[in-house]
This record gives sequence, C-alpha cells and structure tokens, in this order.
Amino acid sequence: MPTTIDALLTSLEAAKARFSRAASAETKRLLAQLSRCEFSDAKSLLRFHETLLFLRAFPQSSSVVARVESLLNTFHRRIGNLRAAGTDMEVFDDFDTSGIAGTTMQDTLNFEAARWLARRIPRNVEIAWDDYEDDYQAERAMGSTWLRFIPLLSEDADVEANIPWRRWLDAARGRERDLDWLIRQFEQLPVTDRERAELYDSLHLPLRWHLQNLKFSRTLNWTRPRHFYYHTDPLIVRSQVSLPRELAQPAPRLVKLSRREGEQVMHTIREVMAVRYRELYGTTLGDPNSVVRAPLGRGVVMYFWNLPPSRRLPLRAYVAGFTLKNGVPINYIEAIGLCEWIEVGFNTFYTYRQGETAWIYAQALRCLCAFTTATTISVYPYQIGQNNDEALDSGAFWFYRKLGFRSGSSDLEQLARREEQKIAANPQYRTPKKTLKRLAEAHVFYELERVDPGKGTTSAVYERVGDSYQGTTSSRTANAVPSTSALAADGMPGPWDTFSTRNLGLRVNRRMARAFDGDSARLRANSVKQVSRALNVNLSRWNPAERQAFENWSLVLALIPNLSRWTPQEKRDAAHIIRAQAAPNEMRYLRLTQQHPRLRAALLRLGS
Repeated sequence: MPTTIDALLTSLEAAKARFSRAASAETKRLLAQLSRCEFSDAKSLLRFHETLLFLRAFPQSSSVVARVESLLNTFHRRIGNLRAAGTDMEVFDDFDTSGIAGTTMQDTLNFEAARWLARRIPRNVEIAWDDYEDDYQAERAMGSTWLRFIPLLSEDADVEANIPWRRWLDAARGRERDLDWLIRQFEQLPVTDRERAELYDSLHLPLRWHLQNLKFSRTLNWTRPRHFYYHTDPLIVRSQVSLPRELAQPAPRLVKLSRREGEQVMHTIREVMAVRYRELYGTTLGDPNSVVRAPLGRGVVMYFWNLPPSRRLPLRAYVAGFTLKNGVPINYIEAIGLCEWIEVGFNTFYTYRQGETAWIYAQALRCLCAFTTATTISVYPYQIGQNNDEALDSGAFWFYRKLGFRSGSSDLEQLARREEQKIAANPQYRTPKKTLKRLAEAHVFYELERVDPGKGTTSAVYERVGDSYQGTTSSRTANAVPSTSALAADGMPGPWDTFSTRNLGLRVNRRMARAFDGDSARLRANSVKQVSRALNVNLSRWNPAERQAFENWSLVLALIPNLSRWTPQEKRDAAHIIRAQAAPNEMRYLRLTQQHPRLRAALLRLGS
C-alpha cells in the first residue's frame, strides 16, 4: 500500500488510465488518502491538480466526479498554505501549469482582452505599476497617448524630465479605478477600433489578476453537462482511429446558438485562454452571432465561430473553436481558409493529451469540413515541430502522418517514406530529432478527395436549416469519399501544396515598390480604379464595409492580367464574393469562393 505522497500520486496517475468498477473504487480510495495529505512541495501539488482535472474530464463514475469536484474546490487554500510557508511558486506560472485557483497571473494584454478582463473580474485585476514605471519605452508611450485625454499633460511631458505619470493619472481619474478610467478614455477616442487598439497596445501595460477561488481559474473553469459520459472501457488510442472512416460519417449537426448563448461561449473561451497565457485573434475578437454547437458523443461538445465583418482578414475566412469534455475545456482550434483549402491549428492542453486526442481531432476535422465545406486540410509547420521543441519531442509529425497526412514538399515526402521503411524494418527505430526538424519544414496535407477529370469531384454542402446545418450533396458529386490516405498513389502534389496568402501579399508589395515608388495610397487607388473598371462595378452603391473588402481584394485582382476578359457571369460572381466578405455570414463567403473556378485558378497561380 503506497504511503508517501509521491507513491500515492504515482498510483493515482496509473489508476486514471484504468476503467472498470474496481478501477473506480481504487481511484476513490487514493483520492480519500490524498485529501488528508498536507502538501509542502509545489510540484507534488501540481501533479495532484492535473490528475484531478483529467479525472474530471474522463471520469470512471459519478462518485469519482463528486470527489474530484470537492477536492478541486480546496486548491485555493492549499496554494495559500504553500505561499505562507515561503514555497517557491514559479512552477505554477508556466504556459501548461498557470491558472490554478489561489495563484496570481500577470501579462500584457491587447486592448480588447484588457477591457474584457477588467469587466469580467473587476475586483481582481489591477495595473502592475511596480513592473512598469521605470520603463523608458513605457514613458515615451504614455507621453504620446495620455495627452489625448489628460489636459495640459504636454506642458510637462514634452519638455520636462522625471514626469510624475501616476500623479497626473490620479488627479484626472478622481475616485475611479485607474484601469477602468484608462479603458473608458480609450473607448471614447474618435478613432477606429483598430487605431484604438494600436494606441492602447503601444503602452504595453502589464496587468495583474488574482484568481482566488474564482470559476475563472483553470481549477474551476468547467461546467456540469446535462449528461456525463463515464468511461468504463479503455480510452480510444490513435491506432484505433481511422480518419477516412471518421470523415466518411454523416456530417455532425451544427446547432446555431442565439447571440446571448454565443456571448457566453465567447466569455468561456476568453477565460480558458487568459488563465493559460494564450491569446488568438479569433478568441479575443470572435463574433457571438456566428457560434455553432456540435454534440459529438462520448461527452464531447465542440463550439465554432467566425469573425465579425469589421475584424475579418483581407482574403481568408476564419474559424475558431474549442472542445468541452464532460464540461471541461480541453483544447482550442483554429482554421483559416480560402476556396476548398483550410489551414488547421489544433492544440490539446497538456493535462489532457493522454485522453483520446486522435479521436477528438478527427471530430474537429469533421466539424470543420461541415462548417467550411473544405476538402483540403493543411497543418502549419509549427504544429509539427518548426521552431516548436514541444512538438518535436512529442513526435507530432508522426501523429499527423499516421492519420494519413502527406508532406507538401516532394523532397520531405520522400524522406518521410524512407523513415517509414526504417520503422517497418525495425520497430525499435526512432526518428532522430534532426530528421524531425527537417520534416517540419513544410505543411502537411490531407485531401478528402482527388480530382478525377473524367468524373468531376465530390464535395459536401452544408446549409442552414432551422437551427442547425445539415449536409447535402452538391451537383458536382457522385461517389467520392475521403481517401484512405492523403498520400496520392501517383505521387502527384496537390494544388495547394505551395500556396500561401503571404506569397500574394509579397507580390502586391513588390508591385507597389516597382510601379508606385512604395506609395501604398497610390497603389490602393490605382487597384480600385483598375479592378472596378474590369469587373464593371459601381462602388457608389456599396456600403463602407463592402468598399473596404473591395479595396483589399482589388490589390490581388489587379495582378490578374486578363481580368477584363472574364465572362460577364464570372465578373458578377467575383463581385458577389467580395460583397459577401463583408456580410454577416463569413462561411457563406468561403463557400462562394469555392464556386468560382477561374478565381481559384488565378489565386493558386499567384500565391504558389
């Protein structure tokens, strides 16, 4: 019988991976013993915390859930005891371990995130002045921004040394909290949202927030689902997951949420990211009007959403999302795409990486294919190890490879096949880290279909029906299903293998340098004039958001030499796509780009 804390934790970590009535009883016995322990070591307490969270997401029984929830509710006191004993708390401040109840966090957030945090937990967040005031760059930023709303500040800041910035701020804000007053002043500036964010962000203002025993903390940031899924059999491992089989299933039902429900989802994902020192463009700026919910079985529910029209990317459509497992947030998801191609980022939080990650990833792809109707999935090099030691150490390249992804580089594809031959010849062989770094130099791809010139292609189309999205088959389709492997039998590369919107942007900028002497305003004016003439578009009938979308698109369309010779229908369709880019439904815009073959061909040529 284990008696030391270390031995008890080792036994509990082993028990969490066993699923039976006996395993549940063993888990509860170990939890009862550990609940009586006084933890004097930070790393041991952290191990206990992470194991409890895993058990909360992948429970063996209802009684285990109740015991785990009760123990998690004690962590703010346990953390307080460690702090009072003078224990080094640094272990609780890494990306993978931050956010525990009772700890304090500090970070420099952008304007939208700072405003949200100050309103979400107003009594628990403050400006960390002790880490700020002696910063010379910070003083310069204050001198160029604060004078916009502190009268006569320039009289001091423009000519004097050793400016008493806090005295000026305290005099101006009165009794209002300094952070609240500053955010309100930035909100009232007569500038665009992007300009407002740029001005605030120039301050690099450090914020400090105290988690105490808030639901906001990673310890308690879970909800009780209507129905728990209790694991009584072993978890699904990667070798049991067939991506072609999963993607060939009927499309998941994506339920459209109300704005109020969508706002709650936005609060949840911002909490999830804030306590992990993480921030995505789409988790900070997500559109609550666009949120869909996908119940997928085994206690898994996913949420996805887009960007509001005012914050969209110039060309690509954007999707963000996250997964709840029995009400516990276990990952976040990002997809950015154009036409039938999407780049997908998928990050399972450290605590849950032993929990059916491959199966859950397959469900994320099912949802993304339903939401976007994309048929070509690519994964960023960073996800598989480029400048990412964690991905290299975990063998991320092989995670995707064994699911059926191929390299977008023909040289690296051949290298991967040679590595597979070595593994087949010697099951003990392990790919060297140096080789994994090479394999991570290019995107990897999974294609749901291969184009057959004689028979056409197949694609699923998902239309809004009532409160859900339902799958249908387009007129282009007949018998296509996801390929058993993304590795083309003929070795031919895919059309998107070397495409990047960065390539498009660099082409546009080279044109600006060559033809317009580096003048962005002249480039934009010329492109709008040229493209509106070629497409026969009267922009006076377009609203401001549509005109902005047209300006962005015109920079790329102006690179197409034969644009004026497109057919009238092709021109009308192109204009329709651009207007849709500024409309409420961003996924409709993405689907329209999939239906314009000539535009797609031009984008591929220019961006590859």
